[in-house]
Order: sequence, then C-alpha cells, then structure tokens
Amino acid sequence: MKKHWKYWAAIIFLPAVAAASLTGCGKPAEKSGEQPLKVGFVYISPVGDAGWTYAHDRGRAEMEKLPFIETARAVESVAETADATRVMTQLAAQGCNLIFSTSYGYMEQTLAAAKRFPEVVFMHCSGHKTAPNMSTYFGKMYQARYLTGMVAGKMTGSNLIGYVAAHPIPEVIRGINAFTLGVRKVNPEAKVRVVWTYTWFDPPKERQAAVSLIEVGADVIAQHQDTPGPQQAAEEAGKYSIGYNVDMAPFAPRAHLTGAVWDWGVVYTAVAEAVHEGTWTNQPIWWGIETGLVGLAPFGPMVPDEVRQLVKAEETKIAAGQLKIFSGPIRGQDGEVVIPKGKSLSDEELFSMSYFVEGVEGEIPR
Repeated sequence: MKKHWKYWAAIIFLPAVAAASLTGCGKPAEKSGEQPLKVGFVYISPVGDAGWTYAHDRGRAEMEKLPFIETARAVESVAETADATRVMTQLAAQGCNLIFSTSYGYMEQTLAAAKRFPEVVFMHCSGHKTAPNMSTYFGKMYQARYLTGMVAGKMTGSNLIGYVAAHPIPEVIRGINAFTLGVRKVNPEAKVRVVWTYTWFDPPKERQAAVSLIEVGADVIAQHQDTPGPQQAAEEAGKYSIGYNVDMAPFAPRAHLTGAVWDWGVVYTAVAEAVHEGTWTNQPIWWGIETGLVGLAPFGPMVPDEVRQLVKAEETKIAAGQLKIFSGPIRGQDGEVVIPKGKSLSDEELFSMSYFVEGVEGEIPR
C-alpha cells in the first residue's frame, strides 16, 4: 500500500522543492501566479481511518489556507490498480494542475498519468520514479521512531515492548530498528518483540496482534499501522502505547505515551507555493525532523519530566545534524557488527535495510 515494497534505488535527495508553473488542464501560465491553483489528492483509504489518510487530509486542509488555492479535490479509497490512473486522469481533465498520489502502490499509475498530462505536476508519496513533471516526497520518520523508542524504554516495567508491524519492507524494518535503538539507548536490557500483520488498515487484526504481544508480557505497544487498534488494545489491558501517523491519544488517553507523527501540510504547502510561483522542479523531497514534516505527538501525562527532557535533548541533536541514528558500532540480532564504528548509513543503505538490530525479537519473512 502506501509504503514501498522495494527499496528506493536511485533518488537525489535535496532539502527543498523547487520548476514549471502550470494552470488549468494542459495550458501553462505565461507568468507565475496568474491563475488559481487547483489541486487533486488520491487517497488509499477513507479519511476516517484515523491514521495515514487522515494525516494526509489534514495536510491538504493546511495547504488550502493558501490564498491562491481555488479547489483541493480528494478522492478516497482508490485501489492500487488501473483505477488510480483513471482517477488521476479525471482530476487532470477537471482542471487540476497539481496532483498528489499518497500511496506507494500508485507509482506506476502516477507515472502513466504524468506522461498523458505533461503540463500537470504530479507528486507521488514514498516512491522512487520521476519524470519531467513528476517527483516524489517522503520524510525521515525513523528519526521520530528513535525518539519514541526512548520513551518506551524508559516507561517499560517488564523490559518487553511489543511492536505491531505491517509488512516486512525496508521502511518498516528501518522504523523498527530505529525504535529499538532508542529503546536500548536508555534501557539496554529491554527487548522489542515484533508481530507482522501484513495489513495497513485492518483494525480487528491489528488489535489482536497487540493482544497477543500483551499476553506474552509486553507492557508497551508500538505500531506501524494506520489505525488505533493497537492503542485501544493496550488501554483495555492497562498497558502503555506508542502511536503512529497522528496523535492517537483520543483513542487511548490512559495508555498513549506519545507517537511518531506526520505533518504533511509542511510538504503540501511548500509544493503548492513552488508550483504557483513557477519555481517547482522534480527533485525528490526527503525531509527530516528539522523541517517539521516528522515529529512527536504530545506526551501523555504519565511521562515524567526527566524523560521528556531527555527526549527533547536528543531531538535537538538530530535536528541540528549532530546525531545520526544509524551510526556504528551497531550489532545485528546475531551479535555481529552490521554497522562498524565510524560509519553512518547512506540514504541508499537505509532504503535497502533488510536486517534487524540487536534487541529485536522476531524474524523478517523472506
């Protein structure tokens, strides 16, 4: 679904968006900013998923505050099939001159639509293919995962933390590893046990996965899922939880410690401004915590001040470029060094991550 099934192999990573101002369906403006910008969004699930799509829709609403946005049309629950191309084609034909496709599984469909409408700008979330009028966007969520891991490591009493994981792909593996490094930064005795659901949006199944982890002793539940099911399971069992995508505290106020969250409005506003001003280019976006694209949900009242201050200090270092999470020495599950001392992983290595670090319990299905 929205996360990639194979690693990004050939991306140029720049910290800013920037080329062609477009208006209407197929007619470029003679000067930037001449006409309103019409924006289309393609969503993989309902806005009511309370997770991934909800977060994107909040970003869309933030972008709509720009004075030159005439319309922002969002189509929900679009399958990752030829139907996605049809929806994007309709949006372009209806006058959208900027279209965001918010799932990795839309990559080929976005590329096909971009070729058909060369004067419309297409932005694809988390993919790796580009065209003259198409680019990609994503963020360094592993940075926020690391910080939430520190919270979990400090708050666990059993030293067993459960992680409800979606699919065994590099993005999810990277997040689990970063989370575990954060856990063991503050609590070297703690373990992170992983259960795979092979879902992004299946509340009952994801809730049950959390229950299974609680039954074997986990007292903090983290997740890479798009629903608050694991959060609710933790609260019902009197345990703690770490959310994802948006602040999930309303769904489990007694359990929710914090969460790794997206602020997609940061990207959507910047891209819309660049397209409107005629400064957009197809350079991929890969932004970190310093931009606000990724970050932490508010801390729950149960999180002590000393833990908050510790996490804030690490966050400041990450934002300043003083702390690189995947820097050696780091050992794998078998105790062998996977990242030697003095080495920090490149972006390409991060996107091809296929191993667990020391402290993770569970296997990566092959």
